Amino acid sequence: MDFLLGNSRVGFRVLWKSWRNGMGGFFVLASSLLLLVALPASCAQSQSGTSAQLAPLRVAIAGLVHGHAAGFMRESLHRPDIQIVGIAEPDERVAARYQREYGFGRSLIFANLEEMLEKTQPQAVLAYTNTLDHRRVVETCARHGVHVMMEKPLAVNIEDGRAIARAAKQGKIYVLVNYETTWYRSNAAAYALAHTNAIGEIRKVVVHDGHRGPKEIGVQPEFLAWLTDPKLDGGGALYDFGCYGADLMTWLMVGQRPTAVTAITQQIKPDVYPRVDDEATIVLTYPRAQAILQASWNWPFDRKDMEVYGQTGYVITVRRDEIRVRRAGNDEAQMAANPLPSPLDDSLSYFAAVISGRVKSDGPSSLETNLVVTEILDAARRSAISGQTIQLAASDE
Repeated sequence: MDFLLGNSRVGFRVLWKSWRNGMGGFFVLASSLLLLVALPASCAQSQSGTSAQLAPLRVAIAGLVHGHAAGFMRESLHRPDIQIVGIAEPDERVAARYQREYGFGRSLIFANLEEMLEKTQPQAVLAYTNTLDHRRVVETCARHGVHVMMEKPLAVNIEDGRAIARAAKQGKIYVLVNYETTWYRSNAAAYALAHTNAIGEIRKVVVHDGHRGPKEIGVQPEFLAWLTDPKLDGGGALYDFGCYGADLMTWLMVGQRPTAVTAITQQIKPDVYPRVDDEATIVLTYPRAQAILQASWNWPFDRKDMEVYGQTGYVITVRRDEIRVRRAGNDEAQMAANPLPSPLDDSLSYFAAVISGRVKSDGPSSLETNLVVTEILDAARRSAISGQTIQLAASDE
């Protein structure tokens, strides 16, 4: 069974074989198929009907100092598929501001994560803390058997990343990392093209991420305070936006670790960001490929896009929904990528599906992928400080 994409045919058997061999599980198979064919209405209705029959997921929130918490409140606070049972935020001013702005009851607020877990018994926790606190949140939740999804990146260093993995294993919990780019249909389409031989084997990937800078775009004061603290954030633009490219490249390479990491960081605006870098470039070396990750707080506008070059063609993502493709013998064409099916289309649906066992925990949000991301970021920071390329060992065990 084959599907037609432009002038190329992509075999369903190839996708099925990839899935059976563990190359990304349901996430990869579905994203590949969705690039090639529109989701039948009957399938979409079936997915929706299944979701509607499930009881709401009992969710608690750990921290409100990450600016993405505001996005959650605006878009998901009153979703019928989740029930918010508690919010742990020790900063009373921050908690009170969120309560005023989003109208949830004062009874939901706790000053202590442990107390909240004991009293509310959630199934899952969404972490909106600074990055340094991710380890503490996971270790605490693991003791209670509560699954965790945090905002990117996983950890400030590889030691914390491995401690998170140990806690997750001991507590038998899932730990996922939420990246906005995981839910971009353009990225799923690019992955599908790269893994169905439509552009040949990957040779070079260039990823651009960032914006004008957190202060320049007006992030919340509590968010700015820790984003510009090297201990709490791990770095500046290097960690804030370098993680996106490291995550996408690790996903594209099916979990393969680079052999070497080289990074350059700069303080172009030391008067604004005196303690952290605001410009970073990371080069990842693989036996048969290379990645260039460009993370910046100096772009003239916000951007999250990537270029994937294979032996016979390329695919370039155009923000969230479109791609540009060129293959040997053809001109470049721009096209819309098809929507992703539920539960692969947003973080909460995916988190709930992983917890319930409906889908496998793999792909760009998985703990396994993000341990590699953490190793890359840790090596990049050391490279930037030393001015040397960091050679990675054959195994991180």
